[in-house]
Amino acid sequence: MWKEFKEFATKGNVVDLSIGVIIGGAFGKIVTSLVDDIIMPVISLLTGKVTGNVDFANLFISLDGTKYRTLAEAAENGAATLNYGLFISALIDFFIIAFSIFIVIRQINKLRPEPAPAEPTTKACPYCLSSIPLEAIRCPNCTSKLDTEAVD
Repeated sequence: MWKEFKEFATKGNVVDLSIGVIIGGAFGKIVTSLVDDIIMPVISLLTGKVTGNVDFANLFISLDGTKYRTLAEAAENGAATLNYGLFISALIDFFIIAFSIFIVIRQINKLRPEPAPAEPTTKACPYCLSSIPLEAIRCPNCTSKLDTEAVD
């Protein structure tokens, strides 16, 4: 059992996956910084708050009906909240990461060589145009005797 586990753990796919997870974690931090430090200030300008950034972390609805200035204040008072600002930030993070991965995979697929076309296994009957095996000497559909030299 140990030998099988060792073979599994040292296969290329497992190592590639672990490297991908590590790089993905670092990439996630970069995207979060991009969203929090670059995109959110632009969104705050578009939403009309010109004097400063909209703090999406503090966009929430208190379910107890009380108005709280910050999410921390609501949590301190034990209020249940709907944190839609954090959700918006997470959605933006997700779309940026998904789009970035799409671009990378698209470029990788362009670098891969096209697979060689498969050898044909059928041919067209010259009389009825149905598809028949290459080795056929008589068409199973129209029963015509095939001239093997005349058929491609």
